[in-house]
Parts: sequence; structure tokens; C-alpha cells
Amino acid sequence: MSGNRLATKPVQAETQAVERGYRYLVPWLLLFAGSGCAALIYEIVWFQLLQLVIGSSAVSLGLLLAAYMGGLCLGSAAFPRLVSTRQHPMRVYALLELGIAAFGILALFGVPLVARIYIAGAGLTGLAGLILRGAVAAGCLLPPTFLMGASLPAIARWVETTPQGVSWLGLLYSANVAGAVTGCVLAGFYLLRVHDMGFATYIAAAINVAVALLALALASGAGHWTGADVDERSIPVARAPGAMFIYAAIAFSGLTALGAEVVWTRLLSLLLGATVYTFSIILAVFLTGLWAGSGAGSFVARRVRDPGMALAGCQILLALAIAWTAFTLASVLPWWPVDPWLAINPWANFDLDLTRTIRAIFPATLLWGASFPLALAAAAANKEDPARLTGEVYAANTAGSIVGTLAFSLLLIPAMGTQGSQQVLIWLAAAGAVIALVPLASKKSLVFAGALGGAVVVAWGLAATVGAMPWQAIAYGRRVAPILRGLDRGADARTTPVFVGEGINSSVVITQRGDQKSFYVSGKSEASSTLLDMRLQRMMGHLPALVDAAPHSVLVVGFGAGVTAGSFVPYPDVSSIVICELEPLIPPASDEFFGNENNHVLRDPRTRVVYDDARHYILISPEKFDVITTDPIHPWVKGTSTLYSREYYEMVKSHLNPGGVAAQWLPIYESDEDTVKTELATFFSVFPSATVWSNYVDGDGYDLVLLGSADPSAIRADAVQRRLDQSSYSAVAASLAEVRFHSAVELLATYAGRAQDLAPMLADTQINDDLNMRLQYMAGLGLNSVTAPQIYRELLSYRKFPDDLLAGSGEGVNTLHELIGRPHKTF
Repeated sequence: MSGNRLATKPVQAETQAVERGYRYLVPWLLLFAGSGCAALIYEIVWFQLLQLVIGSSAVSLGLLLAAYMGGLCLGSAAFPRLVSTRQHPMRVYALLELGIAAFGILALFGVPLVARIYIAGAGLTGLAGLILRGAVAAGCLLPPTFLMGASLPAIARWVETTPQGVSWLGLLYSANVAGAVTGCVLAGFYLLRVHDMGFATYIAAAINVAVALLALALASGAGHWTGADVDERSIPVARAPGAMFIYAAIAFSGLTALGAEVVWTRLLSLLLGATVYTFSIILAVFLTGLWAGSGAGSFVARRVRDPGMALAGCQILLALAIAWTAFTLASVLPWWPVDPWLAINPWANFDLDLTRTIRAIFPATLLWGASFPLALAAAAANKEDPARLTGEVYAANTAGSIVGTLAFSLLLIPAMGTQGSQQVLIWLAAAGAVIALVPLASKKSLVFAGALGGAVVVAWGLAATVGAMPWQAIAYGRRVAPILRGLDRGADARTTPVFVGEGINSSVVITQRGDQKSFYVSGKSEASSTLLDMRLQRMMGHLPALVDAAPHSVLVVGFGAGVTAGSFVPYPDVSSIVICELEPLIPPASDEFFGNENNHVLRDPRTRVVYDDARHYILISPEKFDVITTDPIHPWVKGTSTLYSREYYEMVKSHLNPGGVAAQWLPIYESDEDTVKTELATFFSVFPSATVWSNYVDGDGYDLVLLGSADPSAIRADAVQRRLDQSSYSAVAASLAEVRFHSAVELLATYAGRAQDLAPMLADTQINDDLNMRLQYMAGLGLNSVTAPQIYRELLSYRKFPDDLLAGSGEGVNTLHELIGRPHKTF
């Protein structure tokens, strides 16, 4: 095997390589760490920027990841063929870093231009639309990631393919991952929370420039590059025997690594809450494991007799580690006695989240990290171009990662669920072990046959241990532990799941307890048939519909249980109901179990469902509407703040017909004061005459509805009542009466304030815009807040009767004066 071949390298050449390389090893480790730090900052920023253009659906995210990793793959594979060995490695590396910095800054200014070009042709649907999105992602991400992928092969030429040299290559890879850990934490917990994407980009570019300057300084101190005198034709291009099987094995390793990251991120975000901080913690732990594993693997690679056997052993152990993680996620963590409300301070909960994440995924990440340096050592041949070796191994690993990302996120999870996907991961890890041992088949056929049989038995046995995620974890999410403990004591035992499904974007549970039905999406309660929830959902539909003189076209963002969309069904003048929903699993399930509550809106001939990211649909759609309602998931969920940004509201405003109304849901529970103020101030910055309406019944309530219009007009209570009294509006009146609105006055009495009156409360409040997305960071910190009663009281303290808004004559207006002027009960 390759270990014996490498051991025959002449001692003199080995000594020269050691003397040349060791002198620069520590500086290069630091430089590669800086490079990795910048790369992760860019990755987070670029993904946020491009999601604003092509959307944040699973398909769009898959295309973004494929473009990002595709650039890394192409860069690492192409570099040895494009750049001569005569070029000084340190200077080449410095130029690559400067190029990455230039592209990083260019992206900040180029993406808005790309967006305008994209919108011009974004009317394409189906396959053509997917190709267009992929082209945008590739056009923006391939140039800089191509340079990133070339950086490791570039500096690989400074060492030789001796056992020690290959070990150093592994250490350089490890240092790069260590820097990525730093970049992940820095961007996720500081740069984007305190500053914005522009500031984060400049920091990353500054790191690139500093790395480049230090590399140039090292190049100057190193003197003449001896490779400049080498005839490139003398460098062998033949690969080591069995190298192709090593490439295949490391590709399988990359496939299982990214496939597992997709699956485990989805499951851990249920248990920890899908905030930006949760995703940063998961990514940081994943990268930390890769760093520690690759460092350990680098030392092991030069000491084992047969690195190929060690690589195969890593993959078998991976099968065991994947089974361990599956067991931990399904059978251990949901039962841990962790109550998120015990600590209001978010940093205390982050500590618990970090502990749980390490326990679940760290063992497997160590083995994936160790696999890369072992693959380098197993595939290395004497006097081989180290850039070619490193580039091809890295390219194979990254190509497998692309397949893993796309296959598991777009195909396997929707088709097989997370349970079946983890079973597939175990089989793939075992297959990687067998592939790494294929070179043994011709020499030790009996040993190979035994290994093959053993791998099959191990994979079958471990796959059989993988259990399904408890439906309670999918429904209750971060609150599952205290609820499960209550179930263990017999509390709430009558609640049963009537639907459980894992879709391409979300996981859905619908439960029933007696006559009460509840609807959950990815660990969050989104709707129910209780009075309070039904009241809110119908307010989201009826308020804008009745404020508008006679709506004809409606856009509903987010299907949920379908009740808001269904509120428009009884309106005689409505001729079009467009529903934008991200998860295809949701509408059919809601139609089956909430059909009576939502008037079977999905079956109504006027209804058209668009399965896409709502922001993307509004961005590219030429349609205009009389009413647009936005009822997204909670603002603390990663990525959702794009539907609470100033730019999003401007797009909504531009798609309203004259006199049209926009309605926005705003939760004040699980939010702190700064979060709620930012949400209000951002909406008011686009709709300066906006109004606030409160969902409040029986001394309880925790939701607001915001109404905005480009050209607002007075609301006449008597005119609204006359519409409700018409026979054609009898179904509308009945829908309102079901949630205790028996007249127009009772509905309009939910008025809680308007923008101009709340200006003192919102003075100096930060606006959530596309370049900072600060709301998701702010809301993530306020997730455990219990200040909703105080926020509500402060909001009502500014309320006064709006004579120029709620107009009319007769008893109705007098009653409104009395109700709105009366002190409101508090929680």
C-alpha cells in the first residue's frame, strides 16, 4: 500500500522537505486559519444576500449550496492544471486571497444589479425558472469560491508528498477549518448581530488582505523558489495504485457529512429553536469536530502502515457514530429535563444548546475530519505534484458534499423522512468503508470478502436501531421536555396526533384533543381552533377586506391552517385568492383537518396556490392586489426577518392597487420590547398612516394586526355595518360572529393605535432592512421574554380616539368612542 511506497523515498529528499517546510509550518497554519475565518463570514453574508434575490426555499438554498461548493470543487481540481509549478506558491496564494477580497466587496454592490437583471427574466417557471435561479447563484458564487478552492492546492506545492509532508497538508486543512469555526461564531454572534452585512464583508476582506500581505512577506523571506528550476514534464502525473477508490471513498465521506448536517440541523433546530444562534451553534460544533478530527488524522496518517485501512476504519466507525446521533436525537435529548423558561437570559440557554449539540453530533464530526488527511496519505504517490493530489482529494470530497446536500434536502427527507434518511446515511458510510478496501480485493480476497460481509452486517444492525423523532418534538419543539414530563405523569394524555409529516422545507404536526385542533410547524404552534387563535386568523382576513371598499384580488402570504385565506371565501366581490406557501405539505393537510374552519379555500375555484418563497414571488410577480396579508412564522426563526423588512414592505406596497390594504401579523409573546418596537417602526416607515389592531378576548391576547395602505382613507363604521347587513354578506357576518364579532363596532373596537400616535414610543428605534436583518438576531435573544403584558400596556397608553380615521354618524360611532376611550383590561 501507499505507506510502504512513501517509506522508500530517499532520505536526503525527505530531510530537505522537512527543513524547508517546518520553518514555515506555524506561520502557514495561522494564515490558513485567517483564510478559513474570512471564508465562513463570506458564506453567511453571501447566502443572506442571494436569498433576497432567488428566495429561501429548500430548492433555492440547495442551488446556493451547490454553487458555493461547486466553486470550491472546481477551483481545487482545476488549479494544478491551470497554474505552473514554476510559480512561487506563496505569491500565488497571496494573489488568490486578494482576489477573494475583491469579489467579496464586489458582491455587496453587484447583487442589487444582479437582482434587477434577474427580475427582468424571472417570469420563467418550472425547469426554466430553476435554471435561471441556478445561473444567478453560480454567477455570483463561482468566481470567489473557485479562488477559495484553489488556495489549499496552491500552498500544497510548498511541501512534498512524503509522509510528513502529507501530514502537514492535513494540518493546513485543519487550520483552515479552525478559522472557519472562528468565522462562524464571529459572524453569527457579533458581526451580523451588532453591525450589518456590509461591515461583516469589510472585516472578511480585511482578513484576506492581511493574509495576502503576510504571505508576500514570507515569500520574500523565503528567497528563490526552487520549483522554478524544475522541468514540469519531470513531475509524474500517474496516480498511486488504487487512488481512484480512495477518491470515491472520500467522496462518500463528504456525501454523508453534508447529508447528515442537513438532517441533524433540521432535527436539532426543533429541539433548540430555529434561531440564527442555533444554526451558528450547530455549524460551529460541526466545524470544531472537523478541525479536531483532521488535526488528529494528520498525526495518525504518517504513523500508520496503511492509511487506506485507517480510512476504511473511519467510515465503519462513522456508521456507529451516525447511529449514536440518531439515538441521541430521538430518544435522549427530547427527554432531557431542560425547560427554556427557567432562564430568561439567552446566554444561559446557549450554554445548554451547545452542550446538547456536542453530545449529539461531535463524535461523527471527529471521524469526518480525520478522513481527509487519511485520504491524502492513502492516495499519495512518490514525487507526485502535491497540488494535484490535494486538489483531487479535496474536489472529490466536495463533489460528494454537493450530492449529499441536494439529495438529502430535496429528495430523501421529503420521501423517507429523517428516520429513513439517517438509515441511508449508515449504509452510505459502510459503503465508503468497502470502497476504501477495494484495493485489497486482488491481494487479500478473503480479507476483503470478510470486510464486505462485516460492513453489511454492521450497517443492517445499526440501521435497525434508528428510531423516528417523537411527534411531540416536532410539534412542541424547544418546549418538548417539560411537556413530555407532563405526559409521563398523565397530563394532557388525550392529545393525539392526527397528522405527522416531514416536507421539503418544514415538518408538520396536527393534533386533536376533544374538539380542539392544533397546527404545528417545525416545533412552533402556528394555529388552532381555539377562540383566541381563530379570532386572530379571521381578523387578518376580515379587517383589510372590510376596510377596502370591495376587494376583488387577494394575496395571502402563508397558508397555515388556511383560516385567514378562507376568510375571503364568503366575500361576493372577491374573484381571485392567491396563496403563497413555502411547504407543499401544508395546504392538503390543513384542508383535510381544518376544512370546516377555512371554508375549504383550497378547493375554491378562485384559489391559486403558489409554492414558493413569498418574498421571491412578490419580487418577480407583475400582479397587483386589493389586499395582501402576511402571516409568516415567528420573527425569531432564522430567515423570517426578510418578511419583516422595510424592503419587503415596499414591495408589498408597490403591489397594491389604489386604495389597497396590507395586513401584517405581529406577535408580542416570545418577544422583548426592542423586537416589537423594531417591527412596528419598520412597518410604519413604509406605511406612515398605518393602524394597529389588537386580538384580545376574555382578558387574554398576545397578537397584533397592522394595517397599511398607500392612500389611506377614513373607515366609516356605519358603512361597514351596512355591508354586513346585506344578504350577500351574510356568510361574512356569520364568520365574524363565530369569533365574537357581532357587529362592525365590535370589530373596529379592537383598534389599538396608529403610527403617528406611537411616534414617541418608537423614537430612535432601529429599522430592520435587508442589509442588516437585525430583527432575527434581536428576536432570537428575546425568545424567552415574558414582557408581553408590559409591552401591551405601553402600546395602549398612547391610544386615543382617531376622529379623522373612525368616522361615521349615529350610535355606532358613539359606541366606538366609549369602547376605545375605556381603559383596557391587561393580562
